[in-house]
Formats: sequence, structure tokens, C-alpha cells
Amino acid sequence: MIKKVIMKNLICSNCAGKIERSLANLDYINSASFNFPNQVMLIDATDDYDDEAAVEEIKNIVDSIEDGVSTYSYDKRYLVETVKTVESYYSVFIGIAIYIIGFVFDHYGIAWGFIPLYWIGYFFISFKIMSKTLKGVKRKELFNENTLMFIATVAAMFLAFYYEAILVIIFYTIGEYLQHKAVHKSKQEVSILMDLKIEYANVLIDGQVVIKDPLSIKKGDIIIIKNGEKIPVDGVLIEGSTSLNTSALTGEAKLSMVKVGDYVLSGNLNVGSLITIEASKEYRESTIAKVIDLIENSTNHKAKTENFITKFARYYTPAVTIAAFIMFLVPTLFDPTEYQEYIYRAATFLVISCPCALVLSIPLSYFAGIGAAARKGILFKGSTFLHMFTNVDSIGLDKTGTLTHGNFSVGEYSNDETLKLAASIERYSNHPIAKSIIEYYEGDFYDYENIEEIPGFGLVVRDEKGTILVGNRKLMSKHKIKVKDKKIMVGSNVFVSKYGKYIGRVVVKDEIKSSSLNVIRRLNKKYNITMLTGDNNLIAKEVAESLGGIHYESNLLPEDKVRVFNEMETKKLKLYIGDGINDAPLLKNADIGLAMGNGSEIAMDVADVIIMNDDLNLVETAFKISHKTKNIVYQNIILSLGVKFSFLILAGFGEIHMWMAIFADVGITLIAVLNSLRIIYSRRLKND
Repeated sequence: MIKKVIMKNLICSNCAGKIERSLANLDYINSASFNFPNQVMLIDATDDYDDEAAVEEIKNIVDSIEDGVSTYSYDKRYLVETVKTVESYYSVFIGIAIYIIGFVFDHYGIAWGFIPLYWIGYFFISFKIMSKTLKGVKRKELFNENTLMFIATVAAMFLAFYYEAILVIIFYTIGEYLQHKAVHKSKQEVSILMDLKIEYANVLIDGQVVIKDPLSIKKGDIIIIKNGEKIPVDGVLIEGSTSLNTSALTGEAKLSMVKVGDYVLSGNLNVGSLITIEASKEYRESTIAKVIDLIENSTNHKAKTENFITKFARYYTPAVTIAAFIMFLVPTLFDPTEYQEYIYRAATFLVISCPCALVLSIPLSYFAGIGAAARKGILFKGSTFLHMFTNVDSIGLDKTGTLTHGNFSVGEYSNDETLKLAASIERYSNHPIAKSIIEYYEGDFYDYENIEEIPGFGLVVRDEKGTILVGNRKLMSKHKIKVKDKKIMVGSNVFVSKYGKYIGRVVVKDEIKSSSLNVIRRLNKKYNITMLTGDNNLIAKEVAESLGGIHYESNLLPEDKVRVFNEMETKKLKLYIGDGINDAPLLKNADIGLAMGNGSEIAMDVADVIIMNDDLNLVETAFKISHKTKNIVYQNIILSLGVKFSFLILAGFGEIHMWMAIFADVGITLIAVLNSLRIIYSRRLKND
């Protein structure tokens, strides 16, 4: 089971990694993964997990690794988050004041008075770093960024480079503060993009409207939604009619009209008249809760780049510490008289080598990409799928409901008896074609029992007189019914036979989405696209040609779709796009499964990527966001490693001063974090 613990103000990526590893060593925790922007530790816990006792033990572990982190259960976030944790920098200000006094003594030549003041000032300014270093020593973890900074600056102090040592600590502290602010700002920006939280619900109890927490709503409760309020849970509209702004879920800024009997999704905003709904689900099972959970748990599936950087940082810090020691030791053996210069170079090397820029900016880049996609109504279940999207070269597509509207209408039929038989029996099917026939027919129905639906074929009715068949040509062939109509009719043909005699057919047509016409043509230039459909070859060919001549496979049963998709040739990854219901096997088993259509439950469960409406243009947008994110991640990697290695080489030859080295640490981290935020602020993505 997954548990969540908030760790507010935890911005040290190396510390987060240590906390993850420490928690994984507890008997009741299998693994842990920290979500930086949300400040939530996702914990895969065993059945022995006791929330209160576990959070207390987790808090002790966090406090032993990092100062100033507020740790509490996710369930108590509404009670705790109103309390602001203010990080104290009083010791830094005191240290600076003492340092200034020492500088005055030094300037006016007050003998030896300035040296103790410099050391006292250093003690106060570096108090937090020393505290974290000591905590690391107690845990037998000697190699971290605080240890690097402490060793480097103490060495500088002993070499009488007082100005540089204290300036490095001051710059490091200022940089850490700005870094904290940048991460907090990015978290706010991503939260604004996904501001889905519902604060309250108006529940009708004994004729009185009572304001309740959405979490307390039960199935069957009657809820009043006023103008300007969000629908708190999924339900059926039982009174009134209105317009809903669905942009929070779908990313599409258009209104949807709803009336009595319509099913409405939580998270949609009522922009019209007052309406009343009956709750069909509790809040935790509603669409809005699932969407929020998907977004918050998105870092549970980390991209390979993220995992690599986490492991890289774990071994990188000890390696550079050893390298710094060798940098001092080897030249000192050959030229002992210059040992102070070599100590200084090694100390500068340590300052430069901190890995914060990589370990902080890369998870932030992926989360910003996930946030930018969510704003558009595209939900990635993890950064791994966002990254995998950039490696797709082949796409399999469902037809009905994906490329076409799925809103079938009867075009023509053989005779009235054929239509009546088809409508009477199709009442027992939920297939869109069946519904279209029922909606079109206006007469009385025959009553039948013993109706069997055969997926991919149709319906079979058996009574004392024989068998009645309503379905496709394959169903007729299976029962050796000869179809007499020879006229070719484009559309879905529903054939009807009664007691071994062919009666006629009903032709149902579906329209291609306007969004499909252009976006598929554009995607077909970059990707190998194949339409997979259960329709006959004639319909499939017409649709494929209308979309620019894409490849297609027709007359496929659900199991045939899986087989044909698996046989598609690819050099990279295959993406399957479906409506999330009939295509569940493929959505689950494809390299990447993308489900279309208003947040259906099956889509939430099996797909890797969810588009909350039926607009195929968002598939193209998803590709753009994934490539933009990947480019920024690689930019940060190249920038961080390039600058650091350049500075490290210069430091080895004594060409870098220690105060300049802070740019290679804090400066590059800030640049990388700001670069990550470009995903959110990109004009191109905003205008799509």
C-alpha cells in the first residue's frame, strides 16, 4: 500500500536520497520516493505500517539528516500547512556582524585581535553547515555537500584566506536561500496549473443545505452546486440544467451543456444556473480525486535520467573528495614547500564539485513537464512515460471514439421489420452502434429472453422457434446464414436473420473528427501510423484514405488487435491510442498506452497517459511537451557538467579562486532551476 508523508522545506536532493535509503531499511517500508515540487515522500508500506508511530520514526530520521524540515502525515496537511515554517538565519547575521568587527580591527592594525573574531564569525556563519556535517558523521556518512563545503572553508581559514572562506559561506548560504525560493516558486507555479482541489460541498440534508468536507460525502447524497462552484464528486444531474466549464479536467476552454439525467464529473465548474446532483461515488473514487492522485504520484515512475542522476550523485561526492585529497597529496610529495597552495587548490576543487544543480533541476524539469501537460488536460502517470514519449516511432490507433466521434446514426435500413428486430435486441447491448439504432427507432419493441452477446460478432436470441441473429457478417457466416444484399454500403452493417432466414440490414455511419483530419496527416509524416479496427475493409479504407492514406488493419476482434499491434515493426517504442474501454488490453500491454475520452475509469486504471477529452490535437501537444522537457533536461546536464568540469580543471592548475568556485555550485544550480521553469512559461506550449 502507498502512504504519503509531507516533508516541507526539504530541498536538499542529496539529503532526500539519504532519507529514501534510510526509510527503505525500516521493516515496514519496502521503498520510498521523494517528490520534490510537491514535498511528499511516497512510501510503499507493508501491512505492519502504523501511521502515527511510523510518522514519528520517519520524523526522527529526517531530523537526523536535515534541519528545518516539517514532517507530518499527508492526511493532516490541511491542519498543518497553514503554519509557516520560517528558516532562521540569525546566526548568519550575527556572524557577519562579528566578521565586520574583525575586518575593522584588521584594517586598523589592532594586533591579533581580528583573527579570533574571524574564527568566531566563521563559526556563526557556518553553524548550519557544521551542524549538518556532524549529523553526517554520526550517521557514518562522511561524504556530502556540507562536508565538502566545511572541509574546504576550514582549510581556507587555516591558510589565513579569511575573506574568501567567509565569503564562500555567505554566498553558499545566499545561494541556498535563493535555491529554496526558486524551488518553492516552481512548486507554486505547477500547483497553479493544476489547481483542482475542492474545498467544500453543499449537501442537502432534511431539506437544509449543510456545508461539508467533500471527503465526507457518501454515495446517494444530494448535492447543490451553485454558479461558480466546482462539482465535488461524480454524479447524476437530477434537477436543473446548466453549462459546465470543463477546462480543469480537459484543458479545453469551452462550455458543455448538461441536463437532467446527464452524468457529470467532479472538478467541472458550474458557470450557469443552480443544479442538484445525486452522488454516484465517494470523493476518493471520483474523477477529480483520481486526477489529483495521478499528478501527485507522478514521480513514483521516475525516468531513467532521474534514476541515473540519483545514483551518480551517490558515488560522485566520495569520488571528488578522494580526488581533492590526491590533488593535494601528489604534488606535495614532489614539492612540499608549496603545500599551502595545493591545499587551497584542493579546497577550491571541493567547493566546485557539489552536485546540487543536477540532482535538483532534473526532477524539477520532469515535474514541470508533467504540470504543463496537466494544464492542457494531458495526464502522464510518471516522468518515465514523459521521457518514453520522445522515443516513439510507431503509433497504433483505434478508430471508433478515437478517430471518429463514436456518435453513430442510422443511415438506411432494408425494411421496417429489420429495424424493429434490430432495435428490440440491441437494447441489451451497450455498444455505441446498438445505442444509435435504439435512439433512431420510435416504435414498439419485441420482448425476448435468453439473449447472448458475443464480443466482436453481435447478439444471439434463442427461443422455442429457433435463433435470431443481430450482428456483423462474421456472425452470419458462423451460423451459415447467406446474406442476399449485394449492394456495397459504406458504414457499419448490422445484419438480421430470424429462424435461419435472412431478413435485412441496418447501416450505421460514424463521422470522422475534424481534429483527426489534420493532426493525423501531420503525425503520419513523423511516425508510422496504423489504424486497427473491427470494421469491415470498406469502412476502414474510407477512413484511412480520408486521413491521408494511413496504413490500416480491418475486421479485427479484440484479440486480433493485440496480435497485429505486437507484429507492427518498430525501431524504438510503440504507442497505442484508444478510448480506454474496448482497447484496455492494448492500453495496458503497449510500450505506452494513451487513453482518450473524459477520464473513464478504465482509462485511469490501465493507460500510461490520459487525455481528458477526445481532441487528438492533444496527442501532438503531448509529443511537443515531452521533447521540450527532454531538451531542457539534457541542457541542464550539459551545462552543469560542462561548467563544473571546466572549473575543476582550472582549479587543478590554480587558475580559480575559491569565491569564483561558488558560481560553479550555487550559480549553476540557480540557472538550471530557472531553465527547468521554461517548460511552464513556454509561449509555444501556452498557445497550442
